[in-house]
Amino acid sequence: MNQRYTLTAMFFHWAMALGLVATFVLGFYMEGLPFSPSKLKYIAWHKWAGIALLVLAALRLVWRLTHRVPDLPSVNTPAARLAARAGHFALYALMFAVPLTGWLASSAQGVPVVWLGVWQLPDLIGKNPELGSRLQDAHMVLNYLLAAGVLGHVVAALYHHFIKKDGLLARMWPGRSR
Repeated sequence: MNQRYTLTAMFFHWAMALGLVATFVLGFYMEGLPFSPSKLKYIAWHKWAGIALLVLAALRLVWRLTHRVPDLPSVNTPAARLAARAGHFALYALMFAVPLTGWLASSAQGVPVVWLGVWQLPDLIGKNPELGSRLQDAHMVLNYLLAAGVLGHVVAALYHHFIKKDGLLARMWPGRSR
């Protein structure tokens, strides 16, 4: 299999991967901190990263919808192909759902999202602290689902690379043809 993703697709993939890991780690870290100016700074950074990842996900989706992806290996069973498609769909859905629930939670809690400390983004819904609390819970659950999905994606890629040896990982790995 010599079909590879485009450099643009690789950039979107790896930028999203790094951004998701960094933002998840920051969110997990700041949750355990006591309320302080430092925690507020980390929350702001987390929101900035979340909005950046939402924009990146939108650009990535546009690219994906307008550019053909390499076919899956023909040796994969129909069930494996369906699982791959479902897994990718779930990852894309979660890449949108996670930052949107965070933004919705901030809006409902009456805390504006000010991207990079410069641009105040509009509230997506009116202030409703009870709803904001539920949206914050949903944001956390969706984050853990996204983390599990990313972990499953990594495990599947490593399985293809080390067990099946079908070149699947090399298609998304920059600078490698196999």
